[in-house]
Amino acid sequence: MNEVRIEQDSLGTLEVPATALWGAQTQRAIENFPISGQPMPAAFIHALGLVKAACAESNAALGVLPADIADAIIAAAEAVARGEYDAEFPVDVFQTGSGTSTNMNANEVIAHLATTKLGRDVHPNDHVNASQSSNDVIPTTAHLSVAIEIERGLRPALAALRTSIERRSEELRDTVKTGRTHLMDAMPLTLGQELSGWAQQLADGEARLQATRPRLYALAQGATAVGTGINAPQGFGPLVAERLAARTGLPLTTGRNYFERLSSLDTLAEVSAQMKVIACSLMKIANDLRWMNSGPLAGLGEIVLPVLQPGSSIMPGKVNPVIPEAVCMVAARVIGNDATVTIAAQSGNFQLNVMWPVASLAVLESVRLLTAAARQLAARAIDGFEVRPVALDAALARNPILVTALNREIGYEAGARIAKRAYAEGRPVLDVAVEETGMDRATLARLLDPATLTRPG
Repeated sequence: MNEVRIEQDSLGTLEVPATALWGAQTQRAIENFPISGQPMPAAFIHALGLVKAACAESNAALGVLPADIADAIIAAAEAVARGEYDAEFPVDVFQTGSGTSTNMNANEVIAHLATTKLGRDVHPNDHVNASQSSNDVIPTTAHLSVAIEIERGLRPALAALRTSIERRSEELRDTVKTGRTHLMDAMPLTLGQELSGWAQQLADGEARLQATRPRLYALAQGATAVGTGINAPQGFGPLVAERLAARTGLPLTTGRNYFERLSSLDTLAEVSAQMKVIACSLMKIANDLRWMNSGPLAGLGEIVLPVLQPGSSIMPGKVNPVIPEAVCMVAARVIGNDATVTIAAQSGNFQLNVMWPVASLAVLESVRLLTAAARQLAARAIDGFEVRPVALDAALARNPILVTALNREIGYEAGARIAKRAYAEGRPVLDVAVEETGMDRATLARLLDPATLTRPG
């Protein structure tokens, strides 16, 4: 039989599992929101532990809490931040829009642990939640968790992917291939030049994330219920930001306007939008890889991606570009998450936005997915793909668009005739150009040299 105990809150009593560290308000949330079965992300809960520890430190420094109670709360909150009690946070993401249920889940678990450690009662509201409201704790935690995950995960992963691409770009700087616009043959470029474009996309993505830092690092703590700071001592918000900065190594600050920090999801929408751009970049890179790898006989066949697993349950020997495909699916998900955040950001009413939990879920998932996708793309696609020079050279030799290099010598119309004839007859453009123009073959060969054409002027 499942043993229970009786807990009480302002609404009355109810049964709670005997071994659970949470109390009545968490239990009510469990019963009220059996919606997705998905609790708040672990990264969010860990950041929430850091917020509760910093608040307890600040309350002790400002004389709100006795030192022994504050110390017990800090120890318990730090254990939550380390992930030791993740199973004690079962409240569904789809809950009250302020995240009050998750805040009270933390208050109750930390109070239970602190009471056990101290040997006397530590109250979830009066002590753990002192000088706080769910309305400033949850926005603070949202910003903090996203900032930590970006700095420790996404930014290093993007930098590593960019470095991998830059290394391959340098290796392939003299490997000439057919360029393509509209998926049609175009003037040549080097594979190194092509990859340099990918690297720049990622560098720009990193810069975009960097640009969001001042707003992401500005915290709501100290605003309490509506932004006025009711029940919080003077200087509480800045002190919490200072303590969190010391714990995380991030240059965190208190928000310049608390009313904006509570009622606006603009910063999370900004971060999400920047990640959407990064997702678009990754999808572009992944799809280029898929096209270049296509074939090997009936496609472009310019490169061979690492062979990672059988590609078909029915066609023996088939191998698919599984990593680029996975990356494309990640990009699709991140773009969808941005739509969720966009809708959530429109839902601020007066002094509070009531979609903090789902917005936090969406942004944190995007950070996590992009981090993992960037790492896998570097390690299992970019680092290991091999070039097929025979395929590259064969396409170059047949490319009638090389005649573009003769525009200054013979004009556009004459060049178009040569290109069409070369394509129709399946002959090298050089041979047709000799016949059509009467120019010296050596001169034409120099003008039409694909490698030279990658460095015009």
